[in-house]
Amino acid sequence: MANARLALDDRLYAYLLKSEPPEHEELQKLRERTKRLPEARMQIAPEQGHFLAFLVRLIGARRTLELGTFTGYSALAMALALPADGRVITCDLCETWIDMGRLHWKRAGVDNKIEVKIGPALETLERLERGAAGLFDLAFVDADKEAYDTYYESALRLVRPGGLIVFDNMFRLGRVADPQETDPDPVSVRKLNAKIAGDERVDRVILPIGDGMTLACRRQGP
Repeated sequence: MANARLALDDRLYAYLLKSEPPEHEELQKLRERTKRLPEARMQIAPEQGHFLAFLVRLIGARRTLELGTFTGYSALAMALALPADGRVITCDLCETWIDMGRLHWKRAGVDNKIEVKIGPALETLERLERGAAGLFDLAFVDADKEAYDTYYESALRLVRPGGLIVFDNMFRLGRVADPQETDPDPVSVRKLNAKIAGDERVDRVILPIGDGMTLACRRQGP
């Protein structure tokens, strides 16, 4: 079975969801609302929300950083997993989308854990690095793919040793595996996957969850 690979068809995917813990009521409501948006494809899947929450609890995270809020599903998933004094700092350009999520954050009782920063992520990261370097336990990146390498380097400075950096959309619907692909979006992701694979500053793994998630754990040392 070492080389077995299963196709996640509709039946198996339904089984996967059924076998996971129940989705929080407000997560489900927010996901259903978001599905009606033309940009709904930008939302992470329920199993990814479970996975992020699992990681938050696994490493005992108290401070998390998110690049790419969209309607706030992943921010909510992480906030629900954080302790009472935990905090999510989430960054995006569009407050209209975020406003969809605020109601569900409040209903879930975690709106006080989520701090939104509106504006270009690179500018926000520069400000955070001046005062919060090494203070985050986990960073989740689901934003502009062409800037992923820059986000990665900044996140390495912002997370503590032993902290996690999690990237979404690292398969780009399979386009990263096509050597003829020249679009800057999948090319940028492909280059970052190759960079992380050889980066001895981190322990790393890429997992076939959703559209591919790459995890990098910052090692101890400089």
